[in-house]
Amino acid sequence: MNIKNNIANIVSISRVFVAYAAIALLYLQTTWSYLLAFILTAIAFSMDGLDGYLARKFNQTSEWGSVLDILGDRIVEVSYWTVFAVLGWISIIFPLICIARAFITDGIRSVALSKGYTAFGDKTMQSGKIGKFICASRFMRVSYAIAKVLAFLLLIAANTPGMELWDGARILHIITMIFVWAAIIFCVVRAVPVITESPRLFIKD
Repeated sequence: MNIKNNIANIVSISRVFVAYAAIALLYLQTTWSYLLAFILTAIAFSMDGLDGYLARKFNQTSEWGSVLDILGDRIVEVSYWTVFAVLGWISIIFPLICIARAFITDGIRSVALSKGYTAFGDKTMQSGKIGKFICASRFMRVSYAIAKVLAFLLLIAANTPGMELWDGARILHIITMIFVWAAIIFCVVRAVPVITESPRLFIKD
């Protein structure tokens, strides 16, 4: 593989390993391991934007890159939601919703890809203005990413050993749960146009 011509894809894949390293540190249950997990989580999510920037800068955009980007998103997102539920920080309903949404939307997007469409970009599968805004617009993608990364970072911060002794721990928990709910609502809302516009993909030409 030519590394120079695949740097964006390498970043997409690498961030999964960065996220897994962060998740592993959560099981050490020390203040320092949680601090490092917090930093690595921030890096993993910043890499999500970096791969797209590099793809555009070095003209490495492709259908394969789009698939890798979404694949990386799914692995990282589902892994964090699942581990947070296993650790008892959130209800199991959150990862279940995320997993169900991922299967449904990615199944539909695989059909769209076979017909020459992509999730984002000029060849987006969304045909309606509302669908394009919710699913493919930079504003919604960035808003969802911010809600998600803040939810994950705040969950780590709020559950860091010793944090329960802090006077503002209760307020931090409330703020954390607001972002957790915001992130999962974003997750569901952004799936709606994919589902509602999908019937046209199954109409024979």
